[in-house]
Amino acid sequence: MNRELHIVSTGRQPIPEMIGIAKEIHPYIDAFHIREKQKTARELMEIVNQLKAEGVPLDKILINDRLDVGAVTKVKGVQLANHSLDIAVVKDVFPGLRLGCSVHTVEEAIYASECGADYVIYGHIFHSQSKPDKEPRGLEKLKELTMNVKIPVIAIGGIQLENVEQVLEAGAQGIAVLSGVMLVNDPVQAVKKYTAKLRLRESPLSK
Repeated sequence: MNRELHIVSTGRQPIPEMIGIAKEIHPYIDAFHIREKQKTARELMEIVNQLKAEGVPLDKILINDRLDVGAVTKVKGVQLANHSLDIAVVKDVFPGLRLGCSVHTVEEAIYASECGADYVIYGHIFHSQSKPDKEPRGLEKLKELTMNVKIPVIAIGGIQLENVEQVLEAGAQGIAVLSGVMLVNDPVQAVKKYTAKLRLRESPLSK
């Protein structure tokens, strides 16, 4: 299987800036997450429309939490949070959406897997700019989780180029990055470097 590179919006950038970055990086990534918690459904729909107008494929766009927007805009999928609707119900009603779940424990990951999630995002693995006051969960817990679920695990939180290999060795099928791409001077070069790291670690069976 290909190692996946997910890029997540920061929720604090001007929308035109975020759209501009997504336009430039989408050829080199597997998924772009719209994670804009303060935006209304109407505003999120407009963001999707602008991304589409700029050439970002709908099948690379994932929306955080908002099933209504995901279904109406026909994007690839929705990333569910702890407060979202139960994954089993969502999968039954929206079988065509790729559904991810944000999890923080092995038990949550197993439940998501058993209920039909297509993947889980687990973190934060290392110290993260977005969660400076919270202790990271670390590589050992990531390894424990990947050994107990059968669906892809995407690791998130403080993932830099120098620790990508450690994350993959712990069993992650991919990585999710925020500031390491969205807040750097050259996002395109950043994603290319992350992609190179991921491709080097792909299984020979995936080629």
